[in-house]
Amino acid sequence: MSRRCDLTGKGPMSGNNVSHANNRTRRRFLPNLQDVTLMSDTLGRTFKFRVSNAALRTVDHRGGLDAFMAKAKEAELSAEALKVKKEIAKATA
Repeated sequence: MSRRCDLTGKGPMSGNNVSHANNRTRRRFLPNLQDVTLMSDTLGRTFKFRVSNAALRTVDHRGGLDAFMAKAKEAELSAEALKVKKEIAKATA
């Protein structure tokens, strides 16, 4: 299971731990991923995703999974999320 958000594509970043003596050692900043079940109103069913906390807040802000998928860029979505986006677009058309 990769440490990458299914909806935004957010993944690990790298940086430095900086000590009091200003010694620098490399470290990784991991995204805050949660296993979430989201409901699609148009399809009337649920989908499981591994989503970052920031993406979950964005889904709520936009008004649900359907509205989020309508605005989402296809390059950022995982293969599973891309299938869901196409299903939702097909159902609304």
